Amino acid sequence: MSANARIVEALLFVSSEPLDERALAQASGLSEPDIEEALVQVGQRHTQGNSGVVLERVAGGWALRAADDTAMACARLLDQLSQRPLSRAALETLAVVAYAGPVSRPEIARIRGVAADNPVQSLLERGLIEEAGRSDRPGNPLLYRTTTRFDRVFGLEEGRHSLPLLDELGDDLPDAAQVRNRLQAMAATQGIAIDEPAAANRPA
Repeated sequence: MSANARIVEALLFVSSEPLDERALAQASGLSEPDIEEALVQVGQRHTQGNSGVVLERVAGGWALRAADDTAMACARLLDQLSQRPLSRAALETLAVVAYAGPVSRPEIARIRGVAADNPVQSLLERGLIEEAGRSDRPGNPLLYRTTTRFDRVFGLEEGRHSLPLLDELGDDLPDAAQVRNRLQAMAATQGIAIDEPAAANRPA
């Protein structure tokens, strides 16, 4: 592959969400025509039967996904990851998505007061949240919502309709502490383990 294609491949590898041609051009400093040519090369390298991951068009952008013949092994790994205790940060982020979703990372960060990149990625890997299109706000950030797996794990027979009601939502999105406490109570009911790190080491 060309140097440009290797740059695009690396950007797709490290990104936690699909990247469109514009985002790839901004990150790489390449022109969009160069990006389009590079994507062709990356796609040719990452094809079914030739690579463990494939290049796919998804959510208006491009992403590297597990190939068909590697998907089962990846699913087993993700299932193992999903059995690990949720961190307090992940639980809080999950609560925000559950009550306010579809919601973007900037909105999650605004509600929680800290960056949401790591918790969102963890929840995506566990299959508890999923992409739900893009916001019409500046930058068109990806939106996230809870999944049917989330419903099963938390025992929500009627999906979001089974969530405990919040006493006060206010005029905007719900408060992070409120939604975290509600979901934490549900987690305890379902026997879901929650990490209790020391306050100084608590993840954001």
